[in-house]
Amino acid sequence: MKNPYEVLGVSETATDDEIKTAYRNLAKKYHPDNYNDSPLADVAEEKMKEINEAYDTICDMRKNGGSSSYSSGSYGAQGSYRKTSYPDVRTYIQNGRLNDAEAILNGVSADSRDAEWYFLMGMIFSRRGWSEQAYSYFVRAYQMEPNNVEFKSAYENMNRRRTYQNPGYNTTDYGGCSACDVCAGIMLADCLCNCGRMCC
Repeated sequence: MKNPYEVLGVSETATDDEIKTAYRNLAKKYHPDNYNDSPLADVAEEKMKEINEAYDTICDMRKNGGSSSYSSGSYGAQGSYRKTSYPDVRTYIQNGRLNDAEAILNGVSADSRDAEWYFLMGMIFSRRGWSEQAYSYFVRAYQMEPNNVEFKSAYENMNRRRTYQNPGYNTTDYGGCSACDVCAGIMLADCLCNCGRMCC
């Protein structure tokens, strides 16, 4: 299981009120009504389930008088959620400062480029409308960390878009997506970076 505190975006020393606030904020963002007829509905639903599970886990730990800390061995290094390594890059992408975001990423040595690096580079190319290049980066990010919800979402959304635009197209091939999908993906990525139920 993933670290429930990381899922909610709070520290293990957070107060009960801080945890409630984080849960409420996330619950508002991922409420099913916000994703009616959206290609991100499935991803949002998965995220909401994860948020609920994380909140319940923390509440149970604290109610039962146990430690509020959560052993890292319980969710493992391969967990889908972790703190992002490139917060400035994400901010620049959200604000349309693509050249600044790309400059930071290009400063990372080739042997240090992780799955998040490829995902963010894909977001930059997508925002520019360069679908084929963006998709190749998303594919690489997904291949490196197939359990990461962000990377999987970007990969699958682009595959769905390609299938919709070209019926009969083999979705195992590398394709592209529209800028609209990318914008939706960025909004979801923003939601995934901030985290938000009520029982503690």
